[in-house]
Amino acid sequence: MDTKYRISAVSYLNTTPFLYGLSNHKVINQIELALDHPARCAEKLLNNEVDIGLIPVAILPGLKNPEIISDYCIGARGPVRSVILCSNVALHKIDSIMLDYQSRTSVNLARILAARYWKIKPSWIPATPGFEDNLLGENEACIIIGDRSFGKREKCHYVWDLSEEWWNYTALPFVFASWTANKKIDKEFLKDFNEALRYGVSHIREAADKTPENQVLNREELFQYLSNHISYPLDDEKKEGLNRFLKELKNLNLT
Repeated sequence: MDTKYRISAVSYLNTTPFLYGLSNHKVINQIELALDHPARCAEKLLNNEVDIGLIPVAILPGLKNPEIISDYCIGARGPVRSVILCSNVALHKIDSIMLDYQSRTSVNLARILAARYWKIKPSWIPATPGFEDNLLGENEACIIIGDRSFGKREKCHYVWDLSEEWWNYTALPFVFASWTANKKIDKEFLKDFNEALRYGVSHIREAADKTPENQVLNREELFQYLSNHISYPLDDEKKEGLNRFLKELKNLNLT
């Protein structure tokens, strides 16, 4: 293949096995890989800046011809740890929620839970970069996703894990991001691409051990997070959870 596929992957630690698999497979020579926060991954695919994106699933209804091209995703069965609602007051006392600007999926998940499960009607406030470092006001809450969520639990009186709340509401796993294309992709490339992802997911210990030290999780903590909280196979149960989420989006006019 002369032309390389342009790919945007999420820059969070939860993609560590994917990046490890891609870097240890011949498919790495067939791609141009960029790392972005989820909303930017979505923007790039929507604007045809990339051919494949690990995108927040909430944008699937907005794509003309989306095709989920992989057997793997960023998902969770129960607590995910890195998608949380933080507040210093109980749910029924929350008047406003600041929305993390980095992922539409997590924001819409919170909206669904508020309407269908928590039965609250807060004001929704778009947040700006750095909001997670500000002190929460009275009766205020915020959604924090990704690596920035680690260490925030200890700073709030109340923390709700949105994936766990989804499980409590639906008894289904949740899919946060899927490998999605905006055009037809060569079948041989897709075979290699999935082989690379499979290799990474089956070698999480090695992937964690070879990840550069970071400020939020040490390597053992990273391994535990990737092994026990992120669930990568896009199996039938996750597809059911994804379809339920997209249906809830439509019913609440959030698409």
